[in-house]
Amino acid sequence: MSYQKYGIRPQLVERVKFKLKNPVVKDRIRLLLGNVTKYDLQDRVKVRKLVKSATSILQEPLTDIQEEQIIDFVLAQKIDPNNTFHLLKLWGMFR
Repeated sequence: MSYQKYGIRPQLVERVKFKLKNPVVKDRIRLLLGNVTKYDLQDRVKVRKLVKSATSILQEPLTDIQEEQIIDFVLAQKIDPNNTFHLLKLWGMFR
């Protein structure tokens, strides 16, 4: 999986996926990411804020190194939330 190339552990991904099965948590994350643009996802400062907000919602503490790994991963993916192919690619990575 490509997220592992960035040092993101599969155990962390599995914990987050499990927590996102909770409808309340899922809705809070959806609200957080609802108005995000592809330009937001290419701005390191905005991505850092989104990661910090998401980790607080998920109650998933991260080390500084883990946070940087996630930020680097998001920036490298060049995600466009309005492009269905980008979203399908991400979905395939984390299913």
